[in-house]
Amino acid sequence: MNGERIIVVGAGVGGLATALDLVARGFRVTLLERAATPGGKMREVSIGNAAIDAGPTVFTMRWVFDALFDHLGTSLEAQLNLQPVEILARHAWSESERLDLFSDLGRTAAAIGDFAGASEARNFLHFSRHARDVYRTLEQTFICAPRPGPLDLVRAGGLSGLADLWRIKPFNRLWQTLGGYFRDPRLQQLFGRYATYCGSSPFVAPATLMLVAHVEQEGVWLVRGGMHRLVQVMTQLAEAHGVDIHFQAEVDDISVSHGRVDGVTTANGERYAADAVVLNADPAALAAGYFGEAVQRAVRPTPRALRSLSAVTWNLLAETRGFALQRHNVFFSADYVDEFDTILRRRRLPAAPTVYVCAQDRDAAMNPSQRGLERLLCLVNAPPDGDIRTFGADEVAACEAAAFTLLERCGLDVARSPEASRITTPTDFEGLFPGTGGALYGQASHGWRASFSRPGSRSRVPGLYLAGGSGHPGPGVPMAAMSGRLAAAAVVEDLLASSRRSRLGPLALTPARPPISRPRIHPERK
Repeated sequence: MNGERIIVVGAGVGGLATALDLVARGFRVTLLERAATPGGKMREVSIGNAAIDAGPTVFTMRWVFDALFDHLGTSLEAQLNLQPVEILARHAWSESERLDLFSDLGRTAAAIGDFAGASEARNFLHFSRHARDVYRTLEQTFICAPRPGPLDLVRAGGLSGLADLWRIKPFNRLWQTLGGYFRDPRLQQLFGRYATYCGSSPFVAPATLMLVAHVEQEGVWLVRGGMHRLVQVMTQLAEAHGVDIHFQAEVDDISVSHGRVDGVTTANGERYAADAVVLNADPAALAAGYFGEAVQRAVRPTPRALRSLSAVTWNLLAETRGFALQRHNVFFSADYVDEFDTILRRRRLPAAPTVYVCAQDRDAAMNPSQRGLERLLCLVNAPPDGDIRTFGADEVAACEAAAFTLLERCGLDVARSPEASRITTPTDFEGLFPGTGGALYGQASHGWRASFSRPGSRSRVPGLYLAGGSGHPGPGVPMAAMSGRLAAAAVVEDLLASSRRSRLGPLALTPARPPISRPRIHPERK
């Protein structure tokens, strides 16, 4: 066991991944979480006896967790019950316009051919090859690497890497690139929606975000027990490996001595000394002073105009009729341009929103006669202004009426009731994640430079590290876990270097920066 004391602040996916990596390397780790339960943005709400996912709902890039769990001497299969899905998502524009995307590329191409014609099916296959190239170019050089700059990507790949980088069109906008592939505006809208996965507008997001299409084609899984089950398992593993976890322990001060972090103090006055602190929170909270003046300048503040999207969500326990829901469903607005203009320029809730519906009781084993009341998460995008104004009841009600009217127009009737509904607005998200205005993904990915301006693992204050989906490599469940592993690697590297400089003798450490890369996937994991 190493003598260094590591404090991890925040038990979201990023913080839990950091704690697991560090404790596996022999460090003493204390994890402090302000809420009563783990999860952070991967939260759940209760309606009666039903627990409903209220945060991320899509599980992809499982190899990230395969590698993490392997490092702990276990496996993902041993800890979680995962089921691969055949239908990635069901999409609708009206009662007669519906399109499914499948895990099988050929089935998707055939479905697009039936929906929009043979030429669009061929265009989709060309698009998919481009999305694959984008992902393969960026996986090791960007996603799995400490925060690189543009020149670092070129250096990492050499001349061949420069050619690959140029081929993926990093300076183009997503909407512009999609228009070069698809003539049908509905397909442009469908694949443009991938920008919202990182809280961005498809009209100004970079074309590299098409990599999300390839990520989903590599596999989407359902987690038995809900997505929150993942953080429950990670918490149990952390406790089993010796992480000292404290819930309802809100850190309100990170202290600095002799130019580096030396500990934290909780809201109730409890002091924890530390050789390093990893903060699993939105860096905006750090810059806003929520963790004290000593570390307020550890990151650059995120201007309000650069924040990612927020949301209005409805968690429901309701009976549905009509439209045959899958686990993941998207109902598109008629005017995508106006929707994003309303949100990002006029800073209002959209009058005609696109609606995402996660039907959490739908899976391949479900018999329609067994449905009854279903657990639903319905979501529309919203401006991240929860810190400067309250989203009033009338405005939210108008947005709700528009959202559920769209569902009805597409053939879905949701018999909802106030007592079985939980609404969360950007104001509520600001309360859950202070300093963000309700932005759920950190800084928006608008323009090609945005991905390089997210904070990396190391802050400006020595000894203070950052983890979570608001930093590098970006938002999403696997990306947050990757950020946690990168933060752990940075902690180990810096402590090892410090030990060598101080001539105190070698530390019993594993190699400072083992490659964080995709493990070999067993056939049954595909």
